Amino acid sequence: MILPVVIGSVAAFAWEQTFYPFYFILTLVGALAAHLFSNMINDLWDFRNGVDEKAEQSEESISTNSRLLANKKVSISTFAFVTWSLFAIAFAAGILLALFRGWELLLFALAGGLIAYFYVAPPLKFGYRGKGYSEIAIFLAFGVLPITGSYFVMTQSLPIDAFLLSIPIGLLTTLILFNHHFLHWRADQAAGKKTLVVVWGEQGGLRFSKTLAVLAFTSIPILSLIGVLPWYANLALIAAIPFAKTYQTLAETNPSPVYGQLMGASLKATIRTGLVIIASLLLNGFI
Repeated sequence: MILPVVIGSVAAFAWEQTFYPFYFILTLVGALAAHLFSNMINDLWDFRNGVDEKAEQSEESISTNSRLLANKKVSISTFAFVTWSLFAIAFAAGILLALFRGWELLLFALAGGLIAYFYVAPPLKFGYRGKGYSEIAIFLAFGVLPITGSYFVMTQSLPIDAFLLSIPIGLLTTLILFNHHFLHWRADQAAGKKTLVVVWGEQGGLRFSKTLAVLAFTSIPILSLIGVLPWYANLALIAAIPFAKTYQTLAETNPSPVYGQLMGASLKATIRTGLVIIASLLLNGFI
């Protein structure tokens, strides 16, 4: 969540020479609280739905929950209290930003909150449906909303370029979460959680994973050609090289630890790409 907020804020500086440190910090605090709320509400409902238990029992899966609930280190009531406290922080930050920078920001906050909660919570549970809803939600929640929202905080405007700027990081973040499903897709299948990896199978999921990676890195030179990014932002394509090599090590079927390496590679590629984009926008703002 840090990368998209910084990208949106730095873009405002690069394109409009506008930057407000206080609003930036407030936006970052709210976004981070919302991100942590999203992670914890996911843990809470996955535990209640039995997904965590299946992952713990499966020898073929790597459990990725915090294990605080599964191992009874924290009570459900305490976990829920901390979870909703984080939501309260995010909500308060959203209200303050709306008061200072425009009521439109309430729409960003509302959309983010609904995505975070109903990703795993009933009655929608769209992260369980296996129809691509969760991937669209991640693209919006970790790409479009934080980048366009933070840009609006700085400029009180919303050009199409701000949306286009969200595409590379939005796709790469979606890819991180998609690759995350490979770690425990068999446990998800047993628990009735229909991710796209469960629906399409391991090979189909891998094909989609590679397609997302290609789209993400292809979007960078396209954005530089149409003037959204400066030409030197293409240096971010270097991050694709070690990522591509990781894909080359994969077979048609792989044990879960191998997918841990893929997820790690996708995380590194996202961070490296985001940092290059931030640096290129900063440089563009100063020259």
